[in-house]
Amino acid sequence: MNILSRITPKLCLAIVATVLAAGGAFAQDDERAERDAQKTKQAQAVSKEVYDKIQKAQEQVDAKDYQGALRALNNLYNPDKLTEYEQANVLNYIGFVYYNMDDVPNAIKTYEKMVAIPSLEPQMAKQTTYTMAQLYTMEEKYQKALQTLDKWFTMETNPAPEPFILKAQNLYQVQRYKDMIEPIKNAMRVARERDKPVKEDWYVLLNFAYFQQEDYKQVRDIQKILLATWPKKRYWFSLAGAFTELGEDNNLIAAYGSAHDQGMLEKESELVTMAQLYMQAEVPYKAATMLEREMESGRVSKTAKNYRLLSQAWMLSQEDERAVPALKEAARLSDDGELDVRLGNTYLNLGNYDECINAVQAGLRKGGLKNADNAQISLGMCLYNKRRYQAAIEAFRAASKTTRSRKIAQQWISVINADIERNEQIRLAQEAANKKRKEVEARRKQADRA
Repeated sequence: MNILSRITPKLCLAIVATVLAAGGAFAQDDERAERDAQKTKQAQAVSKEVYDKIQKAQEQVDAKDYQGALRALNNLYNPDKLTEYEQANVLNYIGFVYYNMDDVPNAIKTYEKMVAIPSLEPQMAKQTTYTMAQLYTMEEKYQKALQTLDKWFTMETNPAPEPFILKAQNLYQVQRYKDMIEPIKNAMRVARERDKPVKEDWYVLLNFAYFQQEDYKQVRDIQKILLATWPKKRYWFSLAGAFTELGEDNNLIAAYGSAHDQGMLEKESELVTMAQLYMQAEVPYKAATMLEREMESGRVSKTAKNYRLLSQAWMLSQEDERAVPALKEAARLSDDGELDVRLGNTYLNLGNYDECINAVQAGLRKGGLKNADNAQISLGMCLYNKRRYQAAIEAFRAASKTTRSRKIAQQWISVINADIERNEQIRLAQEAANKKRKEVEARRKQADRA
């Protein structure tokens, strides 16, 4: 029984979007770090005139006068008058200004021009290439971002975890889910080697990748890690979903039960599912008591469907009397007669034949029965137990119109006819005995008078 819903891509997409939104901050941090690192070099490798103009532009950036800074830097940039090193520094600042103006396309174009400089320092080339990969990602140019990242990985001999995650995020966007696994695992490995925390979002991404491959064992194991480290309701449900796919029913029920014990089941559908799982696990009494409590609290609505489930749980618990109120409510709320007949059968089991007759007849009047012949059998049995033989025979005759119930109906009719015959013989014997007794008494009285 696959009750539970699988985990959805929307959750992973939301987390991906959150992480990608932080990409701009990474780019900005990289830019600032790069600019700070270049200040000392500028004094040595950049002419004083160029250096002073860059510093002036920097002051305008700090004052958030981006348009002024951009005009100054564009006026300064002249490949015919600047060395390649000076060009790189000016372009670096121009790209940074464009980024702060939220003009990512022009920032990208500037950085592309910058990395095309033949003598660009390796460290600056590496940093700028990574920044470009982030900006391509922000612009949803995922293939370009992946190509740029691959180039960057050839330049960086000791990458941190974050670039691997950025690659996985871009792979996610182009639906290369299987290819996401390796970079995420590399990010986790590097984080552990550097004694850094492995982030929750990374596990969620990895979980999504394995889910897309239908590798539910990996999904199960990742959900256990997520629950142990970041216990959340959705991870319990995802773990339960993995157990469902793997056919690990006992673990499924245990997972759902743990969520229930922690008060994480709040929706009606979740509570009803828990009851169904209890019944599946052959502990219907727990299902019945839980459903009854939640229906009284209002968290589970008092519908015909839920009353029917409650009655089933009580009957499976061999608590027929406790099933009656639920069945009566379910039958009252139902448009067809199925639940009335079921209520009648419960009364039959309890030996309450008058109520059995009333309930089954109500069900037959409502109609909509899948097996009306079975209802007639139940009615006939209740009537028989009330010694209403002719009415019982009529019920069994109605049931015998179907091939399925003909044999048992005829057997019941035979039983009733035998009872009628036996009762008739008993009646005749009693009449004969009474007649004999009266004759004996009459002779005795006559003898006494004589």
